[in-house]
Amino acid sequence: MSDFWRAMALLSRVPLPPVGDFRPAMVARSVWCWPLVGLVLAGLALLPAMLVETLSGSVVVFAILAVAAMVLLTGSMHEDGIADCADGFGGGLDRARKLEIMRDSTVGTYAVVALILCIALRLAVLVAAAEIGQAAILFLVMAVMSRSAMPFLMRVLPPARDNGLGKGAGRPDWLPVLVGFAMAGAITLFLAGFAAMLAVVAATALAVLTVRTVANWQIGGQTGDVLGATQICAELFVGVAFVAVL
Repeated sequence: MSDFWRAMALLSRVPLPPVGDFRPAMVARSVWCWPLVGLVLAGLALLPAMLVETLSGSVVVFAILAVAAMVLLTGSMHEDGIADCADGFGGGLDRARKLEIMRDSTVGTYAVVALILCIALRLAVLVAAAEIGQAAILFLVMAVMSRSAMPFLMRVLPPARDNGLGKGAGRPDWLPVLVGFAMAGAITLFLAGFAAMLAVVAATALAVLTVRTVANWQIGGQTGDVLGATQICAELFVGVAFVAVL
């Protein structure tokens, strides 16, 4: 339970009692339950979205509210990550400059374009899933699988900085990483069936491989922003794969 509350405090803005001991080793140990945090957050985000869909009958409104609620619950930390990566990777000429841009709070053109495209694609896959009555299921699956992707990147890429979230989160052992991934796969199997589970597991692996390749090429490691970008990319890959299969 301490792992779960530590993970919830790290990955969300949900008000919680004080959670102590955020040493890198303890944060790294908690990655096995990150998919559970995604499940809880997605469940909370679905409540207002499904209520308004019932009242309005609009799947577009449902998708917008579900994404908006998730952004509020997470404090936009993952969106901030992919925005910073887009600015840094797109605007920096060398590794040092890329890392400097990623730490700058100024939002550039690359960040704006990345956020617009990512949010638009999230809405599009949810609306497409709604046409076959699977929007809520997809929303849960995206949240669960994408949070099982981040620990993989923490394991396979070293921190690019000597400080920051990428360093402070530690480098988890393979056991909690694989336990979390297996748990995410089991939840997906229960919610969506075997074919969807195979598709989204493959999509998650492809997302991790893609972000790992780009981040290693651009800055030689991972940061908190790269982990956030991993979550967003995994969500998008999973969403497309889910709709393609079902």
